[in-house]
Amino acid sequence: MTRPIARRPTGPVAVARAVGETALLRWAATVLVAAAMLMAAAALTSVGARAAPAPDSFADLAEKLVPAVVNISTTQKVQDGQDLPEMPQFPPGSPFDEFFRDFFNRRGQGDRPQRPRNATALGSGFIVRANGFIVTNYHVIEGAEEITVVLHDNTSLEAKLIGRDDKTDLAVLKVETDKPLPFVDFGDSDTMRVGDWVLAIGNPFGLGGSVTAGIISARSREINAGPYDDFLQTDASINRGNSGGPMFNMDGRVIGINTAIYSPSGGSVGIGFAIPSSLARGVVDQIIEFGRTKRGWLGVRIQSVTPEIAESLGLAKPEGALVAGVTEGGPAAKAGIETGDVILQFDGKPITESRRLPRVVADTPVDKQTSVQVWRKGASKDLPVTLGELEAAEESGLLASTTDSQSDSSKPQALDALGVTLSALTDALRKQYSLADDQKGVVVTAVTGGSPAAEKGLKPGDVIVEVGQAEVSAPADVAKKIDEARNGGRKSVLLLVESGGDLRFVALPVGPG
Repeated sequence: MTRPIARRPTGPVAVARAVGETALLRWAATVLVAAAMLMAAAALTSVGARAAPAPDSFADLAEKLVPAVVNISTTQKVQDGQDLPEMPQFPPGSPFDEFFRDFFNRRGQGDRPQRPRNATALGSGFIVRANGFIVTNYHVIEGAEEITVVLHDNTSLEAKLIGRDDKTDLAVLKVETDKPLPFVDFGDSDTMRVGDWVLAIGNPFGLGGSVTAGIISARSREINAGPYDDFLQTDASINRGNSGGPMFNMDGRVIGINTAIYSPSGGSVGIGFAIPSSLARGVVDQIIEFGRTKRGWLGVRIQSVTPEIAESLGLAKPEGALVAGVTEGGPAAKAGIETGDVILQFDGKPITESRRLPRVVADTPVDKQTSVQVWRKGASKDLPVTLGELEAAEESGLLASTTDSQSDSSKPQALDALGVTLSALTDALRKQYSLADDQKGVVVTAVTGGSPAAEKGLKPGDVIVEVGQAEVSAPADVAKKIDEARNGGRKSVLLLVESGGDLRFVALPVGPG
């Protein structure tokens, strides 16, 4: 059996029909192609409307801004040879002893008295007020005995340190002059997006005013430089000597202060960091007004909320700041904030991650009465709080004192599934692990290698103070809380653990029964 063969239509009518269908198909194809081209053109137009075109030149902007940027040089007296290692010790009279003694004597060490000499450092800064207030990095002028500011016209002026803030690495200087100085204004760094153009001006390698351009590479970078890390990252060339110099947006406003670079060699590799203006502006204004900073203070010690901790607390997602300690007599304690609370909002601002809380609190005026939203035992709660002053708390020693909920005692118990052995606190165990007489909770006496407890960093001598935000005083209390978590379908249970005087939360997997 054979298949029928498909044939082209024949005859005048059939040919006409075929020709008509072909023309129709060609017309439809032309329309579809035209429509596709129009859609592509519209998409390109839309993208072009959103993306700012690259400037033809930065010359006009640089010409306007460079006069407000200054070079800063500092001097301090150091002893000759202060930066050299100590002379090695050899038997008296040996060839090595004579060689090294001559070497170090030539550099002011050894038996001869050391001579003081001047050490010089160079950096950058920028004028923020016409009457001579200048902003720079604190590390540029740290330890300086003399500070000299060189203006754009090469005028050298002696500068006075008005105030500094080592937490943000900022300092404010003041120069006296009989004429108004060119100055620049702060912009809003919060509006900057990754990919936006920026201009950096400074004094790299002591060469004098130099201009570099680049883009914002990333936002909210944490580089462990201080408690308020929130750096802008840029690929604009920043080198040694650029520290303290301004980073501008295309409107000519300061949106960052160049502070640090990542570099194996000391030169720019395209990764520079700037303090955002949203953080710097408040610090600068306070130093100019008061000579120091005045930050809001809540009086809590916090840690991050991990996915395991969030699950054990019944939070929908890991967010907020987990309170690991409350300062006795501080604003949080007076407001009723407790250890184990998760702060979700402060002054109406969401706390998406723990490191955001210190900055939000610090930016809030001292003595302001505001609201804190906390997550406690499966429900949110709003608490009114009146902020204190961080600097005053530091001076009075309040930051060293934290109070946390705790409890009492019973017989040893091994929780094999978790790999930990627990015991009630006794005088012998207090002495063995150097625990305070008033220490409360349940002490860890053994941890099995490779167990869930070991993986979470528990070790003998640690004290479990709370389990599931409830105080425990005996191993049986811990076992009961773990069973409750299992029976409730939880994958982990939250422990408050004291280790070496520090409190931390640990989300311990409970596993099957």
